[in-house]
Amino acid sequence: MFPDTWLALTQFFGSYAWLLLLLIILGFTFVIDFVIRMVLSRVVRYLQHRKKEVAKTFFVALKSPFSFYIWLSGTVFALNTILVTFKVFTDFVPYINGFKSSLALIAVAWFSIRWVQRIESYLKRLERSNSKWDPVTLEALAKIFKLTVFIITGIFVLSGLGVNLTGLIAFGGIGGVAVGFAAKDLVSNVLGGLMLYMDKPFVTGDWIRSPDKEIEGTVESIGWRMTIVRTFDKRPLYIPNGMFATISIENPSRMTNRRIKETIGVRYCDIGQVSKITSEIKTMLQEDPDIDSNQTLIVSFNGFGASSLDLLVYTFTKTIVWIEYHEVKEKILLKIAEIIDNHGAEIAFPTRTLYMEDSVKLEQVANAEQGKKK
Repeated sequence: MFPDTWLALTQFFGSYAWLLLLLIILGFTFVIDFVIRMVLSRVVRYLQHRKKEVAKTFFVALKSPFSFYIWLSGTVFALNTILVTFKVFTDFVPYINGFKSSLALIAVAWFSIRWVQRIESYLKRLERSNSKWDPVTLEALAKIFKLTVFIITGIFVLSGLGVNLTGLIAFGGIGGVAVGFAAKDLVSNVLGGLMLYMDKPFVTGDWIRSPDKEIEGTVESIGWRMTIVRTFDKRPLYIPNGMFATISIENPSRMTNRRIKETIGVRYCDIGQVSKITSEIKTMLQEDPDIDSNQTLIVSFNGFGASSLDLLVYTFTKTIVWIEYHEVKEKILLKIAEIIDNHGAEIAFPTRTLYMEDSVKLEQVANAEQGKKK
């Protein structure tokens, strides 16, 4: 394009013309990298202005790996140029090109992982504002995708380096059987973690408990091998994921209501007031704003106790928060006690009545006993 300029430069550098080629190649590499970065930055700003978040994550993730590939290509081209110019180590040129291909695959894997991480972060931000997004599933899919990228990239890199994959796969199959027998518990835990990610019986932050094992607390994290549960006395409990396939898990965090179930006894002498008491208690519960009247509500005389007439109170609160539930329950029980008191009745407690014979019979018995002694 500029023969006079080129001739002047080659005459200026003389025997160091190779240095001129090297500077030109690296200079072009710098310019191309600068232009590409500038274009990608403008595209990212444009997409951010248009609120195209998913497309923006693609170009943000592409910037660094693409820049790495540009400099890789420029460096390899410059190195090959020097080797060919000096005619030394020219046999290494194919190997250098193969190494470049392997690094290019690593750049693709780098881009894929960066993109997945940004997609995951974006969807987690969406999850905070929209309940249809499940962060546990997103995290599991991201981990699976990253693992797949690593495996596929590793296979292509080894293939590019000339490794015989047939023998490697055969050896891996035999070794896999041996490792499988030796690490069956580890495999069981990994599959258990996958089950937790797919079935989602609980997520991070849920309160869980098991009727089969002494497990109860808040889920702190769900890993591939184990789940960490923080018990209510603030101790961490590390549970292998394989255990969840063999035990029952209760998730109270997903309850819709909390239940109040109480048996309240009144005295036998207040039996005439029982019907009025149960009726007023039921009306009170139906009108209370903290009680869910759409759920089962029972207030009835339930049986004759040893020391009381037993009344069953069965209802559900609207709140599922533990502290608020106890506040509502306290309020309801105090109102019930007030209703019983307003009807002139009393809450029963265990009592015993001793019946005495009349005084005439007692005197006759006493005289008879004295006669026998004489």
